[in-house]
Amino acid sequence: MHILDHIIQQKKKEIKIKKELIPLESFMKTEFYKAESKSLKRSIQNANNIPVIAEFKRRSPSREVINQKIHVIDVAESYQKLSFCAMSILTDQHFFGGSLEDLVLARSKFKNPILRKEFIIDAYQIHETKAYGADVILLIASILSTNKLKSLYQTATDLGLEVLVEIHNQQELEKALEVDAEIIGINNRNLKTFEVDLKNSVKLANQIPHNKIKISESGISNPETIKMLQSEGFDAFLIGENFMKSTPDSFDKNCSSFIQNIK
Repeated sequence: MHILDHIIQQKKKEIKIKKELIPLESFMKTEFYKAESKSLKRSIQNANNIPVIAEFKRRSPSREVINQKIHVIDVAESYQKLSFCAMSILTDQHFFGGSLEDLVLARSKFKNPILRKEFIIDAYQIHETKAYGADVILLIASILSTNKLKSLYQTATDLGLEVLVEIHNQQELEKALEVDAEIIGINNRNLKTFEVDLKNSVKLANQIPHNKIKISESGISNPETIKMLQSEGFDAFLIGENFMKSTPDSFDKNCSSFIQNIK
């Protein structure tokens, strides 16, 4: 059984418990639920610099500890100062050490769109996302049937949320195009093996229509990789561990240096 299968099993248990404890109607009463969401698409298109979606995560199945010392508020403040076009936040607790509260805390400092990076398999999670202040959801094509992907995509757009559909192979790309996804992310890392394959990403990117926003996700460890991917038609870049492995004292400096080296 792959780690992704374990994650989905755990997610089903969590959703079942949450539905029993927190009724859907309670989300609809929150301030964030009633507010207009920010547009990731516009943020990428209007970016003055290289469009970077900067991530916050404490750990992952491939790295037991990435950064447990730095606070999400401090990270959000740093990302805001650097004018990143969006912030991605891992909210899975069991495998990534995240929480929904991270979204609320980050929102207090970060003014551009926030992506909730989560393993979304149920419409309940989308209403939850809206209630906690995120603007964009991640839908992973590999864990959803085409019909389920369509249904969840529609739920999100009905709530005013944008959707980043993540793919890793040809079959998943076809799913994304079938739901007419406007923003398509190609994960450079295989979620089953956690190996990075940039050549696969470039091959897929060349098959995505030009009117779609193409995002390169994961495994981006140096400015040269971004330059190469940009030349292959990618519109934005999601960077996580490369920023998060910095210490609190060097966080601002390291993030700023990375961005300066792209220019």
